[in-house]
Amino acid sequence: DEEEDYMSDLFLKQDVRPGLPMVRRVKEAIQKEEKQKEANEKNRQKSIKEEEKERRDLVLNSALGNENKGFALLQKMGYKSGQALGKSGEGIVEPIPLNIKTGRSGLGHEELKKRKAEEKLENYRQKLHMKKQANEQAADQFRIRFKTKQEERKMEGDLRKSQRACQQLDMQKGISVPKETWFWIEPEEEDKKDEEDEEDECTSSDLSVSEKLHILTAYLREEHFYCIWCGTTYEDSEDLSSNCPGDSAADHD
Repeated sequence: DEEEDYMSDLFLKQDVRPGLPMVRRVKEAIQKEEKQKEANEKNRQKSIKEEEKERRDLVLNSALGNENKGFALLQKMGYKSGQALGKSGEGIVEPIPLNIKTGRSGLGHEELKKRKAEEKLENYRQKLHMKKQANEQAADQFRIRFKTKQEERKMEGDLRKSQRACQQLDMQKGISVPKETWFWIEPEEEDKKDEEDEEDECTSSDLSVSEKLHILTAYLREEHFYCIWCGTTYEDSEDLSSNCPGDSAADHD
């Protein structure tokens, strides 16, 4: 082992960039590991299953020869390699493929797995369909409730309008007390009676807004010949029936 001549051309031409020796050593280690793996793969003794698979693939990929008795009989009957089977050549050309079962599961296991997967998918679809139906029903119910609230607010407005008109028309006729307490607009809180007195009186709490509106508009038509939707006081009942479209908001729409 002679000492290296640091002034020689061989030493001066070497690539001395920082980190390069480390990269070179890593590459050499990787190449060495790959070669070792290849050598181990070549020297490794194949298992019985691997040998059987290789022999089976070799036989399946090779064409039948004259040594095969079945093929020899076909040739005697006029069959030539590459022809389709059958008298008129409508049969198959290639042999039926061989399906090798490699797993340890029993017969029919794959069909069972497939059926279970289809059932699971069908259940998932049914759940999605039911969820969609539930969302649609919830949306329909919301629209119905919203529409009902709008109609209720409209009827409440018509009732207040009818109460104001009834109070005004009754007072014009000299009527100081309404036929029903709720026919007129309710007085202010300070003018109301005590709660005990109100409990003794017959209240209209059992009537709905629509029932009150129907009763009050009928009273206005019969007593004053007045229609709140027309906003007109007619001369008599005949004038009212002939010129007024009807006794409800729907008739006037």
